[in-house]
Amino acid sequence: MRRPIERAAVLGAGTMGSRIAAHLANAGIPCFLLDIVPPELTPDEKRKGLTVENPAVRNRIVLSGLEAAKKARPAAFFTPETARLITPGNFDDNLAWCAQADWIIEAVAENLEIKRQLFERLEAVRKQGTIVTTNTSGLPIRKIAEGRSEDFQKHWAGTHFFNPPRYMKLAELIPGPKTLPEVMEALAEICDMRLGKGVVLAKDTPNFIANRIGTFSMLNAIRQMQALDMTIEEVDACTGPAIGWPRSATFRTADIVGLDVLVHVVRNLYDNIPDDESRELFRVPPLLEEMMQRKWLGEKTGSGFYKRVKGAGGESEILTLDWHTMEYRPQRKAKFASIEAGKAIENTGQRVKALFEPAIDGKGDKANQFMWATMGDTFLYAARRIPEIANSILDVDKAMRWGFGWELGPFEMWDAIGAGRVVQALERESKPMPPLVSKVMVSPQKTFYDMEKGHTRYFDFGANALMALTEPAGMIFLKSLKERSKVVQENSGASLIDLGDGVVCCEFHAKMNAIGGDIVAMLNAGVARLETAFEAMVIANQGPNFSAGANLALLLLTAQEGEWDDIHLAVKQFQRANMAIKYAPRPVVAAPHALALGGGCEIPLHSARIHAAAETYMGLVEAGVGLIPAGGGSKEMLIRANEQSASGGSLDLFHVLRHVFENVAMAKVSTSGEDARSLGFLRDSDLISMNRDRQIADAKETALALVRAGYHPPAPAEIRVLGEEFYSAARLVIHMLVRGEYATEYDGVVARKLAYILSGGGITAPQTVPEQYILDLEREAFVSLCGERKTQERIAHTLKTGKPLRN
Repeated sequence: MRRPIERAAVLGAGTMGSRIAAHLANAGIPCFLLDIVPPELTPDEKRKGLTVENPAVRNRIVLSGLEAAKKARPAAFFTPETARLITPGNFDDNLAWCAQADWIIEAVAENLEIKRQLFERLEAVRKQGTIVTTNTSGLPIRKIAEGRSEDFQKHWAGTHFFNPPRYMKLAELIPGPKTLPEVMEALAEICDMRLGKGVVLAKDTPNFIANRIGTFSMLNAIRQMQALDMTIEEVDACTGPAIGWPRSATFRTADIVGLDVLVHVVRNLYDNIPDDESRELFRVPPLLEEMMQRKWLGEKTGSGFYKRVKGAGGESEILTLDWHTMEYRPQRKAKFASIEAGKAIENTGQRVKALFEPAIDGKGDKANQFMWATMGDTFLYAARRIPEIANSILDVDKAMRWGFGWELGPFEMWDAIGAGRVVQALERESKPMPPLVSKVMVSPQKTFYDMEKGHTRYFDFGANALMALTEPAGMIFLKSLKERSKVVQENSGASLIDLGDGVVCCEFHAKMNAIGGDIVAMLNAGVARLETAFEAMVIANQGPNFSAGANLALLLLTAQEGEWDDIHLAVKQFQRANMAIKYAPRPVVAAPHALALGGGCEIPLHSARIHAAAETYMGLVEAGVGLIPAGGGSKEMLIRANEQSASGGSLDLFHVLRHVFENVAMAKVSTSGEDARSLGFLRDSDLISMNRDRQIADAKETALALVRAGYHPPAPAEIRVLGEEFYSAARLVIHMLVRGEYATEYDGVVARKLAYILSGGGITAPQTVPEQYILDLEREAFVSLCGERKTQERIAHTLKTGKPLRN
């Protein structure tokens, strides 16, 4: 039974409530956001002569929460305009609005009685059949709804979103004792399809799945740090990208979350898991107690495990807590030979194996020993929690990947090291094996996962056997297709993969998916196959980023050696590949996600359609390294400017071009897929997928829809340029920016090159020019800038630091 969600209500406008409302708005769902009426006037309200009956006073708390969401960094909303979908109100005056909602989400204080009292009031206005959920992170779902009506409890569940809701993929769904199956199905569908979440079904146990295991892991890291006498920096070096965890690692994550939140979770767990064999580990460590007393709660108070201060020269400096002395000191870089060696291993599973094996064999440095001591216990703890907190190792692994940003869940990591080797090492330490592990070790494969004919199987605890992992409908995983021998053609940087139904995918898999000759060659090969073998092509990958742009290291080396003909040729080949995409006989759909910068933006600009991920950070950023877009990016933005001003003549084109010039000259990057549309990178006809796991399947369907509609490539474009009229105005703006020290002299040099291209070169009066004319201007400007010392300095600095240089 489908339950359309056309309007929602969020009760509670604190950090989580306001951000949940923001993400509902991102999904296009109008939302009421309600909170309490303030108990008294502020001094400022008293000075203004306001009373508690004034609407601004009565909605002060909800408006404050909404305003905080608007100002949040990273941004809670896809675009500032999205906030218009939220209607603020309060519980006393506007609770009846909930009768209009199809889904009501409670996110008030983590207090059982407060929640119960609110739901008693809500039941008087809620319409029959409306789904009601709580975002509690630890209170029992069954207890919150005690005393409510039968219909309420049938439509009642827990929906535990992680903070910040826009960016954290995990949504744990927890049914109550009477929740209808169709309600859980409806929640799973909206969280997946509309909100873009990875959905995991959790049991109604303390702190559910991810926080239960993640908190154990964090507390164990503190214990092992003190046992091995390690520093804060050393622990974070061991629990970050080295093992496939986020850069925030252990202690930076604690600072972001807030130590008060962490301690609340720890205390809730200790009080509610009397039968947990590891319960004593969930006592709040003395170190955290001391930090709580000193109000060192992390980012919210400015001091936590790390502290940001102003240095002697006014520069921001980060200090680190010395847990021995409880004083802050300058940061010390952690130095471990094992971690340095591991950086050369790109595959996470292989790197984890290399880092853990020495300690398993009783060898290795302190980093190896810490990783093994910490994760060995975490492996066992996760295994003991099945079937208590979840029925499946799949749910546990997905919860840790999506909720804590681990690249491998605990059972996937266990397999990567070697399931049997880990068990032998733990048994040597006299640690008893949980029933799940004992069953795995007597199975024929002796692993938690295995691959059979390109299909993944996982060990099912209830069935006591390996079961086939079925891919959800509407999702395509390129790795799985490759394991099933669906690769049509490949080289070191890209592959052509048969997606079925006459659609081929050009997948990039170079480092950072930097565009070089191998990717260009595969793009051309894909277009060529549209002539004979396929009906459409999708350009997509499932790496961390779509493409970070050109291979700057190779470009810098070629420029330093003065190989100008080679640069000319490389740019011309990239231009030709993009033009081949644009004028391919059959549709090409680009599916950018995450970073799509420089050349990684130019490829989608030439596609018949863009089907972007909601989290797409797209931009023509070449100016940041002293260059201009040369793969046709400037040309395509000129064409888009022509389209937007088609009926308004030169004056409208001038105004549209001004924004194009600002966006490219300032290397602006979109903050979302929708923001990419507002910057002109996406057209109105381009599409966005909320769930990245569905993006390639969605893009495939977009391509097939174009085929069914009788797709024909566009006619060659004739581009209207304004000549001296625009060039003179742009030069004046550049002059004022440089003079006002908003831009450097060299920024001005680069910007004038860009303005020259956008104005049509040396043309004096407005006229139309062919695409190749603009492409030639782009290429000449690009090569000339490559020869400039300051451009080479900018490229070198960016490669070294990852940050632009203003010289």
